[in-house]
Amino acid sequence: MRIEITSTLTQDDENRMAAAVLKALSGLLDMLPIAYMIRVETTDEHVLQHMNTQRPAWEPIGGVTLETPRPIAES
Repeated sequence: MRIEITSTLTQDDENRMAAAVLKALSGLLDMLPIAYMIRVETTDEHVLQHMNTQRPAWEPIGGVTLETPRPIAES
């Protein structure tokens, strides 16, 4: 997935905002059972990165279990 944000922020404000966006996105993605990497590049080429490569075990919520989809057998 690639997300791009265009704004009217100054370069200084953009650099400050980049850290806040990175923190907010990583906090949200950390709640999901996925591995991910976030890279934020500002217009003055300042780069911030965060990654989580450890996939937590999926825990069923409310007794609901999820199964891995299986291919449909041809008859």
